[in-house]
Amino acid sequence: MNELSLPTYFVSHGGGPWPYITDGFRRNFDKLEQSLVEMRAELGNAVRAILVVSGHWEEQRFAISSGAQPGMVYDYHGFPEYLYHIKYGAPGQPELAKRVQALLQGRGIEAALDPTRGFDHGTFSILKPLYPEENVPVVQLSLDVSYDPALHLEAGRALAPLRDEGVLIIGSGLSYHNLRAMRGNEGHEPSRQFDAWLQQTLVHSSPYERAKLLLEWEQAPSARAAHPREDHLIPLMVAVGAARDEPGAVTYHQNDFAGGLTASSFRFGNVPIAASGQ
Repeated sequence: MNELSLPTYFVSHGGGPWPYITDGFRRNFDKLEQSLVEMRAELGNAVRAILVVSGHWEEQRFAISSGAQPGMVYDYHGFPEYLYHIKYGAPGQPELAKRVQALLQGRGIEAALDPTRGFDHGTFSILKPLYPEENVPVVQLSLDVSYDPALHLEAGRALAPLRDEGVLIIGSGLSYHNLRAMRGNEGHEPSRQFDAWLQQTLVHSSPYERAKLLLEWEQAPSARAAHPREDHLIPLMVAVGAARDEPGAVTYHQNDFAGGLTASSFRFGNVPIAASGQ
């Protein structure tokens, strides 16, 4: 890592289009929002573009959004009508999309460009509070539908050079994602147990142990109770792979979300010395 390298992040992105909600439900996300404001402050002006690995996009092989002006994907249900007309207006960056494709293909990983893909809520839900001016170019990377942890860790390793080029890599998912259990208190203890495992694995384990444990994540306490489908966990693998051998830290932690769920976000690597531009 050099002093200009950006850290990578795994962000628990909250529920639906929460930054755009105008009623009291939005208060559930106050702690998450504050963590994103603090994230922007620590990055300063070091970010020239953003690559988001979204838990809301999966394909038969990796796909990369390559349009210059991405539209919107309203991939949520049951919200008021006005939330299906919101717009996050950041530009895309076709050249970065091609760079991502080349890095993945250089490791023998298949990846296709998708010029029509718009921003899904795994992307715009975190970027609205993080970059509200909507002026930082954004490219999305899908998951591979296999959910293979080893493949996604390797994809992250392939993308690590972007960190030295001013590209912020964010894995966007949720540390706990069991929608059925979220409706009552059934998820409280499983979310706490799985989060404790994440903390130990990502913050307190060596880089070698970290990767090994993530490959075996289904053996973690309450793993399948926390992630019946791992679409919201797999973006973490890319963020960790791109982190090289650098340490993990907690950037957001809440044990009272929606009445008692535990959720966390993580940073991998240190904030670059040149982030403040001073």
